[in-house]
Amino acid sequence: MPRITTPARLLVILTGLSSFLLSSAQLSLPNPPFLPPNSSWGAVPSSGGSPNPQWTTLLGDLLYFYEAQRSGKLPANKRVPWRNDSALEDGSDVHLDLTGGYYDAGDYIKCTFPLSFTLMSICWGAIDYGKGYDMTQQTPYLDSMLRWGLDWLIKAHPSSDTLYVQVGDANIDNEYWGGDRNIPTNRPSLVINDTSPGTDAAAAASAAFASCSILYSNSSSSTKSTPNASLNLQPASLQNASYSQTLLKHAEQLYYFASSPSNQTLYSTSVPAAGEAYASSSYYDDLTFSALWLAWAQKNATLYNQAWGMYENWGLGNETGGLDGAFNWDGKTPGIPVLGVQVAQVIGGNGSKWVGEAERYGDAVVAGSGKGYFTGGGLLYYDGDSDEASLNPALNAAMLLMRYAPLASTSSKTSAYLSFAKSQVDYVLGNNPMSAPYVVGANPNSPTNPHSAMAAGGQDITKIDTSPPQEAYVIYGAVVGGPDKKDNFWDIRSDWPETEIALDYNAPLLTLVAAHALNDTTDPFYTSLQAGEYAKRKPNGHPCDAVFSCVPTLSETGKIAMGVVLGVLGLIVFGLLGWWVVAGRGGGYSPPGYGP
Repeated sequence: MPRITTPARLLVILTGLSSFLLSSAQLSLPNPPFLPPNSSWGAVPSSGGSPNPQWTTLLGDLLYFYEAQRSGKLPANKRVPWRNDSALEDGSDVHLDLTGGYYDAGDYIKCTFPLSFTLMSICWGAIDYGKGYDMTQQTPYLDSMLRWGLDWLIKAHPSSDTLYVQVGDANIDNEYWGGDRNIPTNRPSLVINDTSPGTDAAAAASAAFASCSILYSNSSSSTKSTPNASLNLQPASLQNASYSQTLLKHAEQLYYFASSPSNQTLYSTSVPAAGEAYASSSYYDDLTFSALWLAWAQKNATLYNQAWGMYENWGLGNETGGLDGAFNWDGKTPGIPVLGVQVAQVIGGNGSKWVGEAERYGDAVVAGSGKGYFTGGGLLYYDGDSDEASLNPALNAAMLLMRYAPLASTSSKTSAYLSFAKSQVDYVLGNNPMSAPYVVGANPNSPTNPHSAMAAGGQDITKIDTSPPQEAYVIYGAVVGGPDKKDNFWDIRSDWPETEIALDYNAPLLTLVAAHALNDTTDPFYTSLQAGEYAKRKPNGHPCDAVFSCVPTLSETGKIAMGVVLGVLGLIVFGLLGWWVVAGRGGGYSPPGYGP
């Protein structure tokens, strides 16, 4: 009997073919491959040198994490042995191949908005500090990581005015805690288009495509006129002209879709289900940021000048515009002036206005005089943005200021910005009150309970913390959410504000570590931490956050005692009230000096 090819099987075949066609030109991966060493390696000081072995390993670990987050049909040379093919029918509900890409965090939905920010951030860093990847022989893995995300983003943009913004249902996903073999199959594909537009999501995807197009075109922001040009900023060796042009085409289409006056609205307004996981607060910053990226990619002075007009007209530098806030997937404003100064270096525009804005942001960060302030342990903290992943806003600010430092108007500002960036990296890598490096597997004191359904190995969502007692797999290189504003960290698996892992959490540290690999011969701070340091400092109990409430509650005995006390007080009050009424009616008591 002839074998019948079902629609599902056909989709799997097409999935493998499309993945091959998109990724076939990537750099050859090393053989033997880089594999993360045991965490004990992170407690062994190296002999130094350039590139430093410890920074090299950390950079490799951070990239390795993204392979653990892959969705779709995995390649034969996968490095994460416990990961399996998964979600092979994504897109079948809309008759498209939307397999592949990355799971966004500790669960199994795929979200375009934070993915776009992640890809943009990593490509931006690799434009400036790409030589760090080259020196450590991590460039092929960088290429592989970027293409896995970009190739999916290309599939999610099947036409000029169509962009799929999410695959999966956040509510269903939040009810599943298990491995990648049994992911719930009800995975709707959510889309924006001309009838249901989304300026922010389209602009963010355009920025991702444009920034990565620049990287693959071998463009650099460093010129002979750049202040501190001796830092020798160079892009990673990823040159591929045809791939760069493909990315640029998608960037252009998405920017024009986003900037159309009839399409300007929040994507979470058009697709409310997508906003349940990643709701956007504004599209002004996204469109301005995207304009600058496309101006760089196209060498377009007109668009560059238009970006400044957007920044001014929409008041992005004002008190409510976001300049003194956190830089993340929802807030792009702090990155806009930094990018504006860089683009001026490339296309010859007048960047003096952007310099003033960038340094207004940088000076406030360093002084802790904006919305961000420093915890007792030295972490930059933003109330609200830092409450559910404290490390990410701090690392993003460090990334921006390290990037801007070579462009600063004075050497003292350059020094201050670099010093700040180093302080945040050191904090994340163990120089903090917990003596905990917040990168999984980097050191014996690293977190051991990251909030990852894949790595945990459990099946019971009601027993996340205890089943199993120890996580089944180590998700090497994952940056966790981080400590609370008092610098305390409990390492509780269910406590997603502190232990969740996510694509965008790793992105800024990749750039910062690539820069250290390029310029730093001394070890990361955590090599000075021996096993057991975190255990000595781990706080008792649990945090007070979105998972664990700290509102006092009474026991049954306490409730009874409180009831008795209130009852007695009530009798006293009513007794006094009765006496007052009787006394008053008899013309009784008058205060001295007020009587008849």
